[in-house]
Amino acid sequence: MSLHQAIPRTGSLVVYKNRPARVLAAAEKIEIEIEGGQTKRVRPKDVLSLHPGPVSSLTELRPPEVHPQEAWELLEGSETDLKELAELLYGEHSPGAAWGAWERLNEGLWFEGTTEALRPRDGELIERDRAEREAKAKANQAWAALLQRLREGRIEPEARSALGEVDRLATMQGAHSRILKALGYEESPISAHRLLVSAGYWPPMHNPYPARVGAPVGNPELPVPSLAAAVDRPGEPERPDLTHLPAFAIDDEGNQDPDDAISLDADRVWVHVADVAALVAPDSELDREARARGANLYLPEGTIHMLPVAITEQLGLGLESRSPALSFGMLLDAQGEISDIQIQPSLVQVQRLSYAEADRQLERAPLAELAQIAERYRQRRLAQGAAEIDLPEVSVRLHEDQVLIRPIERTGSRSMVTELMLMAGEAAARYCLARGLPIPYATQPAPERIEQPVGIAAMYAYRRLFKPSRTVVGEPGRHFGLGLDAYTRATSPLRRYADLLVHQQLRQHLRGQEPLSAEQVSQRAGEADQGGIIVRRAERQSNLHWKLVHLKQQPKWQGEGVVVELQERKATVLIPELALETRVRAKQSLSLDQRVPLALAEVDLAQAECQFRLLS
Repeated sequence: MSLHQAIPRTGSLVVYKNRPARVLAAAEKIEIEIEGGQTKRVRPKDVLSLHPGPVSSLTELRPPEVHPQEAWELLEGSETDLKELAELLYGEHSPGAAWGAWERLNEGLWFEGTTEALRPRDGELIERDRAEREAKAKANQAWAALLQRLREGRIEPEARSALGEVDRLATMQGAHSRILKALGYEESPISAHRLLVSAGYWPPMHNPYPARVGAPVGNPELPVPSLAAAVDRPGEPERPDLTHLPAFAIDDEGNQDPDDAISLDADRVWVHVADVAALVAPDSELDREARARGANLYLPEGTIHMLPVAITEQLGLGLESRSPALSFGMLLDAQGEISDIQIQPSLVQVQRLSYAEADRQLERAPLAELAQIAERYRQRRLAQGAAEIDLPEVSVRLHEDQVLIRPIERTGSRSMVTELMLMAGEAAARYCLARGLPIPYATQPAPERIEQPVGIAAMYAYRRLFKPSRTVVGEPGRHFGLGLDAYTRATSPLRRYADLLVHQQLRQHLRGQEPLSAEQVSQRAGEADQGGIIVRRAERQSNLHWKLVHLKQQPKWQGEGVVVELQERKATVLIPELALETRVRAKQSLSLDQRVPLALAEVDLAQAECQFRLLS
């Protein structure tokens, strides 16, 4: 009968699940004692007999450390059993020696086979396996050390690469992390974010959101043709010189991509736009790159462009003494209706102004007349049902690790520029519609009810009724929010692909060449919309992140909020100085538009949340 089949006797040594056990009683089922003193009843086939005993205690099984090489050499080329191996290794066949011999057999490095028929392994196999086991042991040791350092909140420079899997989970480029699982943390982007910051892999203020949504991380590096080469293109129309007209590019202070300017020629309003389509031809490498990105990505940390920066340097209005433009000219009657639309390439001489500088010139020509025209156009839009939502907005910028949050004021010059850009968008739409040029029109369905809200709470509620704007190609639809029956975005081709697409169609028409078909325009606009969705999501989440960083840097922050929505025992409050919504517990009775004092309670950057409390 083999060792596997024999019924072991009481007091003998057996192996159970690769660990030693002592037989207490043997019958149909065997009662054994395992390490730690616990007893079990098992089947005979569940154990392997090693030594007849007697074994009084499992703690006796402590064979001395011996090197197996001498026994391996003596047995080379032969076959034996476990009893002889024990005698060769330890000079005896005691329970402890039998257990030590079995461990050597079970480890599978020096010997192989069964307890009844074992033999020494080939020397080359031993060396190979030993190297592999040592490497594995070293890796396990490094793994354990890594986990320990992470528990202590630190990481060595040479171990940073090991956290790549956590980085991928934190940026939603991966779904699992062995490290997080081993540490007992939830395998989620939030847990990954916390670990990377606590270990020093990410700085405390790190913004993960552009990478998390899959936004571009750098500017395109593509060759840019010269404007001189574009002038020689077949069919290129003449570029009239409009440098005699004072032209003004009015933007936020620090703006680096001026792509529109305004001027007045008697009664004719001119909106000059950077002539990007002169350099970026449909289906060129530049065009495909811009289309995939959809728009510039404006982050508090800086701007990531959809086109190479060299294009802005060539075409940005006012960056050179004379700037090439695509100019939109129009007249506006007493009722604010547009007529006599002209669109042409041009050369303009542009003076750059900040909104603050423009506000100081609003009483002087030509800005005074342009402001009056813009207001007449605004009144027409309002009469046609345009919605004016004036909720707080802020600019968020990062400067040397300091978050700068400044309110965006609704100044006279800002309102003027907004209206004149809308005029140009309507003019471009009507021009293309009259000539059958397929372009992407911007439309917006009306909400379920139409109001002219007064007060922050009413505007907040009304905005939530708005339906998303849509892009259509072919026949334009009404844009409810703007109060316009036909509108396209055409004044930011350096910043948005949809505007560039409109310019490409206009340029083809002006050259007398075949424009893209409606199907081609629709396909390109759809691709750009997908990129634009990613850009807007990255901007929204990044702005919130840096607002939270700003608050975390000011743990004793106090300020004022406006109640914009009431629920049972809770209120939604808008903080104007941060343009930030929050929900607070309301122990006292509150009313809409009530201004309430707030104090910061908590900021959780990983969770992208903050809590405030009402001050009494």
